[in-house]
Amino acid sequence: MRTSNPIFSRWGAPRDAGPADAYRREPMGAAVGGQAAGDYSTNPYAPAADTGPRAGLAAVTMDDVIVRTATTLGTVALTAVLSWLLLPVDEANLGRSYGIAVGAALVGFVLSLVQSLRRSPSPALILGYAAFEGVFLGVLSSTVSTYIAPGVVVQAVLGTFAVAGGTLIAYRMRWIRVTQRFAGFVAAAATGFLLLLVADALFSAFGAGNGLGFHSGGLGIVFGLIGIVLGAAFLALDFRQIEDAVAYGAPREEAWLAAFGLTLTLVWIYLEVLRVLTIFNSDD
Repeated sequence: MRTSNPIFSRWGAPRDAGPADAYRREPMGAAVGGQAAGDYSTNPYAPAADTGPRAGLAAVTMDDVIVRTATTLGTVALTAVLSWLLLPVDEANLGRSYGIAVGAALVGFVLSLVQSLRRSPSPALILGYAAFEGVFLGVLSSTVSTYIAPGVVVQAVLGTFAVAGGTLIAYRMRWIRVTQRFAGFVAAAATGFLLLLVADALFSAFGAGNGLGFHSGGLGIVFGLIGIVLGAAFLALDFRQIEDAVAYGAPREEAWLAAFGLTLTLVWIYLEVLRVLTIFNSDD
């Protein structure tokens, strides 16, 4: 299992070149033990051929995923609330609070990047990312709520839950079929989306005013809606990877990677929902 976040996805990356406890990730194909279980030719979490058995290693369960995801998201929520309360965004303190938020976002990005490059999960890195990301989200949300539209943060949170719930229903009903082709298409679309974000930031930084126009008007709303759809698609990939991990008996530590991937994706969706709602409110 790996994160399906648009930035840190390593879908289909080989795992048989890792340390002695690594697992090999087979390409999507047919079955396990003659049964049609998923789209892999063999168990993607079976021990690599040269590592021998992994006796006594507990397999991940859905309860493990739920508990660790709740812990990670709870850390984000707690630090977001604390930063909202302790880092005021009034005119006298806005610069300091904004500087702390930007610093927290950079630290969170580095921690998430380090975790994404590791072959095994580190709860300290994952929870550290969640804590720093929460600080950034708390200051950002407080600023938007104070200077643009009171109540928009609650709407964004509810919108995030709605997108996540709708995606889960669509996935369970198999209205969304997660295949290798689907994953490749979403990864390509997300890459293009991120490149446009980078270009927009560069245009804004070097004197193009509103950049490419993704922060206001109809274009901004369309761009935000595309971001929400991409987030939902990556959430479906997360669900598929969790389902595979439980079905194929992945090691218990994989639950932390599931929590990491879900948190990254839900933060992405929240930011895009907040973007769209902010534009709606600022255009009124």
